[in-house]
Amino acid sequence: MANAGDDRRPKYQRIADTLREAIRSGEYGPGDRLPGENDLMAAHGVARMTARQALSVLRDEGVAEARKGAGVFVREFRPLRRRGIQRLAQQQWGNGRSIWSTDIEDRSLDVDQVTVSEEAAPDNVAAVLDLAEEETVCVRRRRFVLDGKPVLLATSYLPASLVAGSAITQEDTGPGGMYARLAELGYKPVHFREEVRSRMPSQDEATQLGMSAGTPVILVCRTAFTAERRPVEINEMTLDAASHILEYDFDA
Repeated sequence: MANAGDDRRPKYQRIADTLREAIRSGEYGPGDRLPGENDLMAAHGVARMTARQALSVLRDEGVAEARKGAGVFVREFRPLRRRGIQRLAQQQWGNGRSIWSTDIEDRSLDVDQVTVSEEAAPDNVAAVLDLAEEETVCVRRRRFVLDGKPVLLATSYLPASLVAGSAITQEDTGPGGMYARLAELGYKPVHFREEVRSRMPSQDEATQLGMSAGTPVILVCRTAFTAERRPVEINEMTLDAASHILEYDFDA
């Protein structure tokens, strides 16, 4: 954190830092209303635009959210700690547990907007899955809602010929999910690769995830491989950056 006496920082940033520290110290708790523009103008002797920018910083960081006609409030939603390695362990899905059970603890998780279809493979998917030109993919699209808030959009691609007739082609894949079903088919995932990027959301993504203006999304593309290094699934995920903490815990 920058020195509080460093006058080179813009005034709005100094005000945002002060408010952020007040939130961290517990002066303002989840759901509490933060000082409004008029309050900040009077307390800090700044113009309305400066006060507005300070509040915008906190909204863009996901620390606060605006409620129309009521003001700006400390976010009540507790970010999800996504344990990138532990969640994919075979002892999770191999024992009939969802990979999400590592992350959510006692929180409420719902999956909605589930669709399953057979489609032509996008070029990048066909290349990674090493599909022939005419081969199709089973496409599973769904949205994950945690404690009533949408936090993730996911689209999985699997070779249609590999999963035909299995529960993977149904909305409910059963205990352990797709990876448990792949194992039953003789294509148990034993290795995963995740690529992580970030960008601003499309309008459709922002609407589906109920995101505040200015908040980016995290893009995670995961590929699952069998022991023979055959890629059997690509999962393209779009995460609300303000709702996630990505945790990777591993030995040196």
